[in-house]
Amino acid sequence: MTVDRLLPGQDARDLIDLTREIADKELARRVDEHERAETYPEGLFALLGEAGLLGLAYPEEYGGGGQPYEVYLQVIEELAARWASVAVATSVHTLACFPIFTYGSDEQKARWLPDMLAGRIIGGYSLSEPQAGSDAAALTCRASRTDDGYRITGTKAWITHGGLAGFYALFARTGSGNRGISCFLAPGTADGLTFGRPEEKMGLHAVPTTTAHYDDVLLDPSRLIGAEGQGLQIAFSALDSGRLGIAACAVGLAQAALDEAVAYAKERQTFGKRIIDHQGLGFLLADMAAAVDSARATYLDAARRRDAGLAYSRQASVAKLVATDAAMKVTTDAVQVFGGYGYTREFRVERYMREAKIMQIFEGTNQIQRLVISRDLAT
Repeated sequence: MTVDRLLPGQDARDLIDLTREIADKELARRVDEHERAETYPEGLFALLGEAGLLGLAYPEEYGGGGQPYEVYLQVIEELAARWASVAVATSVHTLACFPIFTYGSDEQKARWLPDMLAGRIIGGYSLSEPQAGSDAAALTCRASRTDDGYRITGTKAWITHGGLAGFYALFARTGSGNRGISCFLAPGTADGLTFGRPEEKMGLHAVPTTTAHYDDVLLDPSRLIGAEGQGLQIAFSALDSGRLGIAACAVGLAQAALDEAVAYAKERQTFGKRIIDHQGLGFLLADMAAAVDSARATYLDAARRRDAGLAYSRQASVAKLVATDAAMKVTTDAVQVFGGYGYTREFRVERYMREAKIMQIFEGTNQIQRLVISRDLAT
């Protein structure tokens, strides 16, 4: 089913049409092969970059698409409905560009952003560590100031596009406490930077997730983004936007599961009629549709607040929480609609269910989202 979208203008409608064309032609036909074989789709992100889909949320001045966030997120949703791995990696790339665009100097933005937003180099976000996930302030990767710049030593974890990205938004400790963390733009091929073997994940198999090991890696002083000690502020403000990206990915995944469940329920017959005509199954599908529509409305509300320059941190957490919980429920129910067939790899719904689980975890677990929301209520 094609989602009937409320969009701000004809340019946005044309962009969604372009996205659907590319997604159907390039993503939908390749996803099963690469997810099953756990192989990287070489050339695909370059194609998305050439089409202008990797810099949509940033100004045209730097080579971006100049689109409002509500439009960018609906593009992400369309990609996710065909291939969740690609949509998540696109969202992470947008997240990795956020620090330099928001906190970088004019010189830094002019030097690096055009290649980033055109997709000539793909970005990774390097905040988490093996012992510092939800508790980002506990990170220990260190950036020591020297006459030549900064020497980076330590290990980062859970990096989407790890080992393949051209740059990483890197957060490392330059001092003590919450104000002792700084943000850097680390090149993907720096001397002393190595990567662990890709994680053996439950889903999202086509794009690698790895650890990164910094062994006395020298970064030029020009690669410090913002001021020393501003890292956590940068990281958390970036994550507000990133959570909306994951919410959109979750809605796209849930929409795909709903569409396949509805199509199957119209074809499958029991007791002389289509299973969709049995009230018990029909009501289950209705609940799935309500969950998808509600989650979409929630992330769009947060995006419109962001576009209007209003505070949206709480709304971003609500959107991430609601959308990813909805995706987990909808994909699980889709497997149920297919019955025994849903538990086989013959149908995509079992993959959708596996992919939905991680969306409740990354960009801040849903328990962390509840913490953010409850603290906002307490102020």
